[in-house]
Amino acid sequence: MQGYFFILILLALLWFMLIRPQRRRQQEAQKMMNSLEVGKEIVTAGGLYGTITEVHDDEIRVEVADGVEVRLAKRAVAAVVREEEEEEEEEEPDEPEAEETQEEETPATLRSD
Repeated sequence: MQGYFFILILLALLWFMLIRPQRRRQQEAQKMMNSLEVGKEIVTAGGLYGTITEVHDDEIRVEVADGVEVRLAKRAVAAVVREEEEEEEEEEPDEPEAEETQEEETPATLRSD
């Protein structure tokens, strides 16, 4: 009787630790694939960034450079790039502050002989 109880507990742990999270990831991936539409910026599993120009049943056309389009399977899309990430990429780095350009004072530079 105790052996059956132990096996049931192991099966329950297996369900909650492996199977359930995997199903959740699959549902999220399917939801993302269904939400693909023209104009969204995506990144593929191979790291290719582009903007969707056409959407068909199982494939999409993505513009990766001006005048360059590629045909991809929907399942090759890893993620939709968020607007926040686009804004961060467009921001230019600030000018270095005056403190950073000054020479750091060390005991050797503080010597007043």
